Amino acid sequence: MIQKISTDKAPAAIGPYSQAIKVDKFLFASGQIPINPATGAVEAEGIEAQTRQVMLNIGEVLKAAGIDYSKVVKTTCFLADMEDFAEFNKVYEEYFTEKPARSCVAVKQLPKNVLCEVEVIGYLGE
Repeated sequence: MIQKISTDKAPAAIGPYSQAIKVDKFLFASGQIPINPATGAVEAEGIEAQTRQVMLNIGEVLKAAGIDYSKVVKTTCFLADMEDFAEFNKVYEEYFTEKPARSCVAVKQLPKNVLCEVEVIGYLGE
C-alpha cells in the first residue's frame, strides 16, 4: 500500500510532489532544503545554518512517518559547492549517527539558490 506523508512542521512541497511516501516498510522522503516552515522562507545563511535547518525539516518528516534519524538507511546530499563539504559533514554527522549509506554530489544550482538539499530513505520495520 502507498501512503502519502505530510506535516505542516516541515516545508510544504513547492511543486507537484509529496513530502514523503510510505511503501510497505520503507519511507521515501523528497529532498528538503533550508526553508523555515513557519515562514516559508529561506532565512538561514551559510552552509552550517542551512544544513541545520535541512536536518530539522527532515526530522519532522521522519517524525510524521513514525521514525527518527536512526531508521534512515540511505541519504542523497546535494551541495551547491563542494568547498562546503567539511562544514556540511560536521552538522550532518550530529543527526545521522548510525551512518546510513550516502551519496553526496555538487550540483550547478538548487531551488531558491540554497546551499544544500538532502533526501532520505527510511526503514519503517523493527
